[in-house]
Amino acid sequence: MELAGARVLVAGATGVLGGELARALHRAGAGVALTGRDGGALQALAGELGGVPAVVVDAVDVEAVRAAVDAAVAGLGGLDAVVVAWGVVAFGPAAEADDAVTEELFAVNTLAPMSLVRAALPHLPDGGAVVLLSAIVADAPTLQMAEYSASKAALSAWAGVLRRELRTRSITVLDVRPPHIDTGLVDRALAGDPPRLPPGHDRAELVAAVLDGLRQGGREIVLDPGGKRLVRR
Repeated sequence: MELAGARVLVAGATGVLGGELARALHRAGAGVALTGRDGGALQALAGELGGVPAVVVDAVDVEAVRAAVDAAVAGLGGLDAVVVAWGVVAFGPAAEADDAVTEELFAVNTLAPMSLVRAALPHLPDGGAVVLLSAIVADAPTLQMAEYSASKAALSAWAGVLRRELRTRSITVLDVRPPHIDTGLVDRALAGDPPRLPPGHDRAELVAAVLDGLRQGGREIVLDPGGKRLVRR
């Protein structure tokens, strides 16, 4: 995909990663539309990027998610790609997890991205792109993070099936599974205290890898355990 002139919806743009991805896409010449839960932060970012379309939306409100996709299509004059950067986290032993917290984890991390992508697919042209931010825990479930790991693994599995089903349309489905990145998410956990985590990976490297994945296509962005860098494959 040529990013200059591409029309991209960034969902979760008021988060750290979502905001940085939106800025990088804008710098690359893409037209961006934004969604986020924090209205003030969303409008500030939209203004920073020149008054781009922006809609406040709660990720778990399916009708609002569909309306946000329609608003992005109207505001941009179409849609070539979606980038989904929604996410929440919780910590604690699996046997003691709160059912309501587990439900919210799956609603935000798994079901909401599915709903947004389903709403966007009829608008995407052949050769369009879907970017989903899962996490390294999809491949390596982590102690004290069983429910979070499961929600990300479910999203990653869904992305893999979706990619195969969309092969005839040549739509890129990029599953981004980075290691821990310091975005402040662990400080806003739905429950529990985080276990000891490694130092946060370089956010700029992740953003660059996502843009490269959009330009070049690919199935996933993962951590190369030998080189400790992100690779596209």
